[in-house]
Amino acid sequence: MLDVSLKQQVKDVFSGLQANFVLAAVVSPQHESRGELLELLNDVADCSDRIACTVEDGDGLEFSLLKNGEDTGIKFRGVPNGHEFTSLLMAVLNSDGKGKNIPDEALRNRVKALKGCIRLTTYVSLTCTNCPDVVQALNLMALMHENLSHEMVDGAINQEEADALKIQAVPSVFADGELLHAGKSGFGELLAKLEAKYGSEATTTAGAPKHYDVIVAGAGPAGASAAIYSARKGLKVAVLAERAGGQVKETVGIENLISIPYITGETLAANLKHHLDAYSVDLFEHRRVEHVEAEGKNKIVSTAGGEKFIAPALIIATGASWRRLNVPGEAEYIGHGVAFCPHCDGPFYRDKRVAVVGGGNSGIEAAIDLSGICAHVTVLEFLDELKADSVLQEKAKKQPNIEIFTASQTLEVVGDGSKATGIRIKNRHTGEERLIELDGIFVQIGLSPNSAVFKDTVGTNRFGEIETDAHCRTPQTGIYAAGDVSTVPFKQIIIAMGEGAKAALSAFEDRTRGLI
Repeated sequence: MLDVSLKQQVKDVFSGLQANFVLAAVVSPQHESRGELLELLNDVADCSDRIACTVEDGDGLEFSLLKNGEDTGIKFRGVPNGHEFTSLLMAVLNSDGKGKNIPDEALRNRVKALKGCIRLTTYVSLTCTNCPDVVQALNLMALMHENLSHEMVDGAINQEEADALKIQAVPSVFADGELLHAGKSGFGELLAKLEAKYGSEATTTAGAPKHYDVIVAGAGPAGASAAIYSARKGLKVAVLAERAGGQVKETVGIENLISIPYITGETLAANLKHHLDAYSVDLFEHRRVEHVEAEGKNKIVSTAGGEKFIAPALIIATGASWRRLNVPGEAEYIGHGVAFCPHCDGPFYRDKRVAVVGGGNSGIEAAIDLSGICAHVTVLEFLDELKADSVLQEKAKKQPNIEIFTASQTLEVVGDGSKATGIRIKNRHTGEERLIELDGIFVQIGLSPNSAVFKDTVGTNRFGEIETDAHCRTPQTGIYAAGDVSTVPFKQIIIAMGEGAKAALSAFEDRTRGLI
């Protein structure tokens, strides 16, 4: 199962284990995947004298992770190879108190404060690149909460079970039998959903307010830039973010970041975090800002979980989120056939067939751009007529490889488990449904600035953008906005980086002038 090279890598990973672990398998003698599972578990056990594998006969195919003879609350129903092999390794490491993914004390206390006895089940596909993030996050929670357990279920091996639950996207997380979440997610979002469902015990674990010179909300290109420029001025900086890298992590490839011919979104996000780590910046990940208020010159920022951060300067760089279709299959294939930025991702579909969902200006502009590189572009508009400016409509209609359908409702993104292969639509007038086979789907139904929590403090325009002047200042002294959350034109990574630097320099200038 594991080749010599991979076995050596696993041995290196497990070389520092301190506890003793058992991979306790319960498998039906007749199960067709029995041999595959036991071979994998024995290979993993062979990589450390701290790991053993036991086998009992049962009805299905599963194994639990035991630490020093005690159940960790982590179970796998399936063979965790493919992308989920990392989840198995991380489960062992995290159980031993190791791993860079272990959250800080404040988040651990939030998990411990969850009420009740919680049973979580995540249905995955071994070809899904988003599933491991969810599996590993929930495994971590199982280790932190004595009454919370989590099991990963391979939907392919347990097909009847998945069909009975009408699962159409992975990962799908069920909490005590009810769907809690579907699609890409991270530790913070999942924890917030569990808190909303189960509630939390009253705690005082948030601690005293934390004081800084500058608070940056957001850790995407604008937020990272703002934090780095502020830190270089010798200021004490806190960055509050749901995830380092922000929206850029959902971009497959980037070819228009000047001086870098090509970089993936994942790599750029990792580089942003690495650059932040090079400075004395306190990065608080998995934080969602819930409230902002001004008290004298200070800005008080409260996050989910009750933490408070105080500083005279607040830079809002929370970006924007692509409005989504919210149909089956969309979340599963983001980055694997479902895209949102034609400028960034369009070149990956050269000479292929794509669809653009949305007939407004952004949708028709995207179709025109894509028509120059794609073999065929299908535009799907929900309304009876396009919403784009007439000049754009006329230009699109002149392109021989653009086909436009109005009154078209998107029902489902169809794929083969690794990438999108088509889109299922319905004519709203006739009710006729059909499947359009293609290679990519660009969702262009607008951007939604992540500004709701700030609108009562700084105000927003009718699009939800925070209005700023040429220096990124908002009407509220000491509060600045940068990147896609602001009114700056052209939502591009390189522009967001520049705006973040500008906001930091404006805040520093105001500080030296005694304004904040």
